[in-house]
Amino acid sequence: MSENRRLDAFSLAALLVSAHYGLGFLLGTAEKSLTLDTAGSLYAVSLGLGTIALLGLAKFYWTQVEQIWTLLGNRYGSQVKIIVGLMSWLSLIGIEAVQMISGAFILKVLGIPVLPSMIVLAILFTLISVLPVEKASFLFRGLLILNFLALLYGLWVLHGFPQYLRSPLEFIPSLEQVSLPTLIGVSLSTILLVLIDMKYQQFVVQAKDVQSLYQGCVLAAILLLLLALLPSSVVIAAKEAGILPTDIDGKETLPFILSWIGGGADKPLGVVLIISLLVPALGVGSSILRVQTKTILDFNILPTSNFNRLLITIFNALLALAVALKGGEIINLIVSFYAAYVSAVLVPFVAYLLAQLGRYTFSPSSVRLSLVMSSLSASSVLILTLINPSLVVFGNVELNIMAIGILLGILGLLVGQVIEKYVPASKVKEEI
Repeated sequence: MSENRRLDAFSLAALLVSAHYGLGFLLGTAEKSLTLDTAGSLYAVSLGLGTIALLGLAKFYWTQVEQIWTLLGNRYGSQVKIIVGLMSWLSLIGIEAVQMISGAFILKVLGIPVLPSMIVLAILFTLISVLPVEKASFLFRGLLILNFLALLYGLWVLHGFPQYLRSPLEFIPSLEQVSLPTLIGVSLSTILLVLIDMKYQQFVVQAKDVQSLYQGCVLAAILLLLLALLPSSVVIAAKEAGILPTDIDGKETLPFILSWIGGGADKPLGVVLIISLLVPALGVGSSILRVQTKTILDFNILPTSNFNRLLITIFNALLALAVALKGGEIINLIVSFYAAYVSAVLVPFVAYLLAQLGRYTFSPSSVRLSLVMSSLSASSVLILTLINPSLVVFGNVELNIMAIGILLGILGLLVGQVIEKYVPASKVKEEI
């Protein structure tokens, strides 16, 4: 592994930021900020706070090298690895759907209807994902940087820099607009996601030494916190300047502002800025499909062939399209799928950490039972709330998913441990 540990602090920070700085981050924050102003940056700020919290586990990940599903699978059995992999696959469906929604509303600014756009984007994601275009990721990231520069220019044109400089002081007071269950649900699930997110982990293990590891995490957290308040500041400045149509959909707020910066959707620069925002959606959407397909094939349930790869990719794209067509706010969609993954994996992972620290060792069967119960409950609640968002017990969809999933995970862990400790195996076999 030493030959892969080449990242200095700046390189690591850049990769950690790029893992979450995408269309969900930008368009989702702008969508929320249209009605919540600075409080719309809650999700983005939570990513920065989660990266700070990651400092507590960074050295552990760097030392262990292997990803979470491999660590848990090696200790508790291959079934655990498969279930964690499935929950990771499930979480990516939501992120894929967000790329379709984002792309469709970017195109809406150009006058293209949303529904046909989503269908066409699903087809494009599928086609691109089966092509060898991994190296194009540099282009996709470069275009996001272009849009970052465009946002800075927009702040300057809209005289929004004073608003941006005030936003750190206004953020906490602005959270009064957000209900307590939503505040807890969004922030907690996002912070915990960063701690057990395999996207982050794959970069953390590539730090060249422990010093670079910690410095990279701190720098990434600072950058994310600075970026978190940028989209909301641009939206607030645009509202104060009166350039936004009264009937604008929150999802098209940022594309509209970018087109305005470029002189309008009918001007070359405006079109370029809009397209430069759309292209990263193609890159992220296709790469997610590629990861999902690889995850399924790694289970060795189906033979690895080009035909099976295409079938799995189409299936994944159709699932994401179904979620996208259902609609919903971008941040809510992202965080609800994150919450399902977090609530499924958190309790088994904590049990693993306790064993590693020598504090307490739960039996493999109790951890497996915990994972099964938390995964089934979290997935079921997620699906039910996607079908009927009003089915909320704890006042917020994300908090609902996490509370039920984690509580049943803890229950499964304790019940499994009691059975393992107090019910003789021979007696269990006789009863069976």
